[in-house]
Amino acid sequence: MALEQITPTVAPLDSRDPKILGYASETRIMAVVNQKGGVGKTTTAINLAASMAELGRQVVLIDLDPQANSTSGLGFDVRRQRLNVYHLLAGEAVIDDVAVATSVPGLHLVPSHVSLAGGEIELALVEDRERRLQLALRELSGGFGHVLIDCPPSLGLLTLNALTAAHEVLIPVQCEYYALEGLGHLLYTMELVRERLNPGLRLAGILMTQLDSRTTLGWDVVQEVRRAYPEKIYETLIPRNVRLSEAPSHGQPVTEYDPNCRGAQAYRQLAKEVLSR
Repeated sequence: MALEQITPTVAPLDSRDPKILGYASETRIMAVVNQKGGVGKTTTAINLAASMAELGRQVVLIDLDPQANSTSGLGFDVRRQRLNVYHLLAGEAVIDDVAVATSVPGLHLVPSHVSLAGGEIELALVEDRERRLQLALRELSGGFGHVLIDCPPSLGLLTLNALTAAHEVLIPVQCEYYALEGLGHLLYTMELVRERLNPGLRLAGILMTQLDSRTTLGWDVVQEVRRAYPEKIYETLIPRNVRLSEAPSHGQPVTEYDPNCRGAQAYRQLAKEVLSR
């Protein structure tokens, strides 16, 4: 049976199309990746994107996780989104049609939907399945200087699409005992992607999250990561902060929900550090 008959909903992407020969020269694409759940990945994607927009940058946040937490965390009802990232990957829509403005000036969101979980199975059967996001992003109009991709907590096809499309990777690591578990596997996966799909991919940095500064354990984990990756760990440390946990339920980044809390201040500092590198 022909491939088109198996997956009729996924349109082919022609890399020879003159509209998608390359990214806008000023666009910087960063994937926020960790196959472990609960490390602050979505919290980082939302609040880093919002903080960068607050500094005057034009930012697109792509919610590539079927759980759609970045989508709901920015105040969108995932059931009411006419177009979402699935349509982008399937070639049924271009990114300018899918991206929606958020409450943060300068920040746009490509929303996700639970259907993306089934879409991943469909994508596995098509040609150039690892490059669907890369080719779709080449249709992004000028003016957006930064794209952040919130990846699912796995190293499956969706995350592979993000790693193939990105220029750099930010890895959030929780300040707890099992912090380094799986980090080596993720870095090995990045190396394979660099060799086979995306030679320009680099590690932007490792971000320590959910630090309880009152505990010795938290600081011990930070020091362990600093010893292992001295050139790659961000100076900014994200504290354990109740406002960071509350903000998504209000559909706001913490920089809007409580602009003066420790979590908001930390992510603003991270945005400055990321932009300065």
